[in-house]
Amino acid sequence: MIIGGMLVLGGAVIYLLEDKIRWDWLGNLPGDIRIEKGNFKLYFPLMTSIILTLVVNVLIWIFKKLS
Repeated sequence: MIIGGMLVLGGAVIYLLEDKIRWDWLGNLPGDIRIEKGNFKLYFPLMTSIILTLVVNVLIWIFKKLS
């Protein structure tokens, strides 16, 4: 329930501050794979996924240490 509440709170903060936060870098990092040929487009956000995974793991580690 705590994790769900934190997700709801985080989503509300992002929703309320979306015009003040620059999101254009997210998904356009070096290491994200983008292939466009004709009318075929493939986008795989590899580096973005790695960074988000690291951030989530650090947050989980911090919450485990505090409890």
